[in-house]
Amino acid sequence: MPTSADPAAALPLTLDLEDFKGDFSFDALFGGLVDELLPEYRGEDDAAPAPPPPPPVLGAAPPVFPAVDELLGLFKHSCKELVDLRRQIDKRLQNLKKEVAVQDAKHRKTLGELEKGVDGLFDSFARLDSRISSVGQTAAKIGDHLQSAESQRETASQTIDLIKYLMEFNSTPGDLMELSPLFSDDSRVAEAASIAQKLRSFAEEDVGRHGVTSAVGSANASRGLEVAVANLQEYCNELENRLLAQFDAASQRRELSTMAECAKILSQFNRGTSAMQHYVATRPMFIDVEIMNTDIQVVLGDEGLQADCNSIADGLSTLYKEIADTVRKEAATITAVFPSPNEVMAILVQRVLEQRVTTILDRILIKPSLASLPPLEGEGGLLQYLRILAVAYDRTKELAKDLESIGCGDLDIEGLTESIYVSHKDEYTEFEQASLRQLFQSKMAELRAEAKQQSESTGSIGRAKGASLTTSPQQQISVTVVTEFVRWNEEAIARCTLLFSQPTTVAANVRSIFACLLDQVSQYLTEGLDRARESLNEAQALRDRYVIGTSVSRRVAAAAASAQEVAASAGESSFRSFMIAVQRCTSSIAILQQYFSNTISRLLLPVDGAHPSACEDMGSAVSVVEAAAHKGLLQCIDTVMSEVERLLSSEQKATDYRTPDDGAAPDHRPTNACIRIVAYLSRVLEVAFSALEGLNKQSFLTELGNRMHKGLLNHWQKFTFSPSGGLRLKRDITEYGDFVRSFNAPSIDEKFELLGIVANVFIVAPESLASLFEGTPSIRKDALRFIQLRDDYKTAKIASMLNNIMSE
Repeated sequence: MPTSADPAAALPLTLDLEDFKGDFSFDALFGGLVDELLPEYRGEDDAAPAPPPPPPVLGAAPPVFPAVDELLGLFKHSCKELVDLRRQIDKRLQNLKKEVAVQDAKHRKTLGELEKGVDGLFDSFARLDSRISSVGQTAAKIGDHLQSAESQRETASQTIDLIKYLMEFNSTPGDLMELSPLFSDDSRVAEAASIAQKLRSFAEEDVGRHGVTSAVGSANASRGLEVAVANLQEYCNELENRLLAQFDAASQRRELSTMAECAKILSQFNRGTSAMQHYVATRPMFIDVEIMNTDIQVVLGDEGLQADCNSIADGLSTLYKEIADTVRKEAATITAVFPSPNEVMAILVQRVLEQRVTTILDRILIKPSLASLPPLEGEGGLLQYLRILAVAYDRTKELAKDLESIGCGDLDIEGLTESIYVSHKDEYTEFEQASLRQLFQSKMAELRAEAKQQSESTGSIGRAKGASLTTSPQQQISVTVVTEFVRWNEEAIARCTLLFSQPTTVAANVRSIFACLLDQVSQYLTEGLDRARESLNEAQALRDRYVIGTSVSRRVAAAAASAQEVAASAGESSFRSFMIAVQRCTSSIAILQQYFSNTISRLLLPVDGAHPSACEDMGSAVSVVEAAAHKGLLQCIDTVMSEVERLLSSEQKATDYRTPDDGAAPDHRPTNACIRIVAYLSRVLEVAFSALEGLNKQSFLTELGNRMHKGLLNHWQKFTFSPSGGLRLKRDITEYGDFVRSFNAPSIDEKFELLGIVANVFIVAPESLASLFEGTPSIRKDALRFIQLRDDYKTAKIASMLNNIMSE
């Protein structure tokens, strides 16, 4: 405590341990110490007014903090008290540690004693559990023995009863009047049926054993149960018939509970198979003749076998829907009645497909004879049979799916459905190919009839004017006809993919069907090109017929010229017809290739080798058409060149390339023959430019250009040329060159350019010929031939000049 001399003695201070418990705050502790010494630092609410400061002492500086001495003493005293308090606390802690150590020792001792006691308890519990387990096992064995004894007692009791019943059945053969009441009590039919089945099984096994032992010579084998077997069989048959009668009566009254009771009892006889089959066989759909007739009426209608495919398809859809509804109703009854509904449903669905469905299919799917095909007119040909087959198959598959969704037990309904159509599918490919051939032959006959009618309608006047040399629209190749071929084939492919699912089978059938299309298109296009070629041949024959010599009268020459004009017109018409035929062939082949790419390829690709083989087949068919087209195109070139030669012969005058005798100015326009030929070629080749494409067009025009070049060279060998005539010749060559430039054939353009240079041999002076050869050595061969046609060849002694040039 502070003394009276201490500045803090006037301020009583007490520090208690309670001040440091709970939420200790140093600020609160410090405030409590200094509040009385520094009242001016209290809060505004509870602080008293601060006393005025003392007056300053003269000659001394005022203190900065007057209470510092008092606070210093206070803090020293507080530190001393805090040290005292710490010592008190340390002493208490030491005492507590000693007490805790004592208590901990006692606790450890108690725990050790408890652990020993617990271990003893665990040992006791283990011994008790082992004892309980042993007692339980003993009790279980006793229970098993008791249960086995009870079971044996019951078995013995039942065996005694069965032996008694067996003796009753083993009495006089056929005498069932003396049997126990069990076998005549209608309320115990189920029990009687069960016992009868057991007795029959036992008796039959005994008879079987007796038969085996007697076969090896056993003289002590038991005999006498043959009578029991016979009587039991008779009783079971009688009981089964009685139950079936009750079942039928309940079925008529729709008493499902009675039906279910009878079915449960009947299930003890050959697992209820006879009851299931009896129930299915007595369904009205299988025994009612009126229902069968109605089925046929629904499918075929009033038209009978003449009904079209769409009507039959609608009829089958209606009938199959009614069948599915009927089976669905029967399924509800079967589920409520029979212990094994799945087995009954399997029998029912099998009977539906094998009897009801097959009956109607036999009426609508009458397989035609391939030796004597039904006519297309009236009966629809083989196509009608194939369409009905596809429709019936599709609708039957849908029915099978509906029946499977309703329930058919373990029945392989898909396999059963396929077996119904197996006889039709085995010969499907032959019928499909025969049908396509029949359609093709019919179409060809129709086209020939139309062509004949068109030919007859032209009359003799048309033939006299050369109309017979032109190809009528009915004789021309028609892309529409080829499209029809493809449509037939596409329909056949659709049937094939419907009837078959295995990729190898599908691929084989698709190849066979597609081969028919290739044959049809190839034959049709080839025959069409051949007809067009016949027109070209007839036009050529007509031209040859009116070729006359030079020594004829003017009247004969005029008549021949008129006939040649008619032949030229016929040739031009035939040329146009053939080009149109080629164009339509190209379009037809494109349709065929597109069909192969879109439809056939995807069906053949899954099978190794099928797609390449089909591509080879198509390539072979197209090659046949291309060969026929190639022959015709060569004939077209012959036709054009024949007309060009005729125009050159009739229009080219000897004076065209000579200097006018009357001294008139030379004519620098193309000759009349050149104008006529270019006009003819422009007119006739217009259709060729649009009809031909790609390499075919390039090859045709190149060949024609070569023939023109050769023909003009040979033609000009017949004339002599003056310098002015050479200029006119060069004008003709330029005109021809400008026209053939439209061929887009560089080799032909080059030939006509060189020909224009060769024409310079008629224009230059004789002494300049050497420079001409030196400037263009490639024209030497043709130039030497043309130089001899100069009108001054002899007078200017050009031959000797040429010798000098060649020797150099």
